[in-house]
Amino acid sequence: MVTVGVFGAAGRMGATVCAAVAEAPNLELVAAVDPGAAGQSLVEATGVDVDIEVVGMAENITDPPAVMVDFTHLEAARYNLAWCAENAVHAVVGTTGFTETDLTGFLADFDRSNCLIAPNFAIGAILMMRFAEMAAPYFETAEVIEYHHDAKLDAPSGTAMRTIERMAAANASWAPDPTVTHTVPGARGGEAAPGIRVHAVRMRGMVAHQEVLLGTTGQTLQIRHDSYDRTSFMPGVVLACQRIADLPGLTIGLDPLLGL
Repeated sequence: MVTVGVFGAAGRMGATVCAAVAEAPNLELVAAVDPGAAGQSLVEATGVDVDIEVVGMAENITDPPAVMVDFTHLEAARYNLAWCAENAVHAVVGTTGFTETDLTGFLADFDRSNCLIAPNFAIGAILMMRFAEMAAPYFETAEVIEYHHDAKLDAPSGTAMRTIERMAAANASWAPDPTVTHTVPGARGGEAAPGIRVHAVRMRGMVAHQEVLLGTTGQTLQIRHDSYDRTSFMPGVVLACQRIADLPGLTIGLDPLLGL
């Protein structure tokens, strides 16, 4: 049995993670952290009927679990991961926006426990990125359009950036953008890697969606993934909690757990 705690437990993603962990047969939910719900029972804060009390800070956890899951925001996640490394707790992280400096620090700090950071925990999204990487060498132009709910603070999404990084590594030669006149600045999106543009949509009613568009003479290929509910991420989160002990140090993405 793997003991698990959740940072940001009272948020929408945090509550969904709490429910998924509580229902997984080989995981045990033992800790919940959320400053906005400190002192409440977990069922009051999230609707998940597990007999634990939400605490305000990681330092308030009396018996650290084997794994902590973080779906918070950037500054909170930096603090939470530092606590995990210091206390030899594995970290499963869905927060995005970390810099290369952050990642270098995590690589150094997690020497007694492991850290897995995934821009997307939906299995379909992982496959979408892999398919885009496989297709990239056979096309001359590519653009990525990502769509998220209107509460997402960063743009482009971590999934979009990771997709583009992998496509750029697979093909370093993309056709130049022919646009000469920009009637509206930014209409062509942002060039996330040489020759690959990204467009970020923020709209109410959406959760997380992405299209990868590739084109060459006489044909196009469209690869799309849609998450209609936060539960789409939970099989990946549960898998990461179950297997993170097998991934030494810092791991980016779920790919190693899927054999990709």
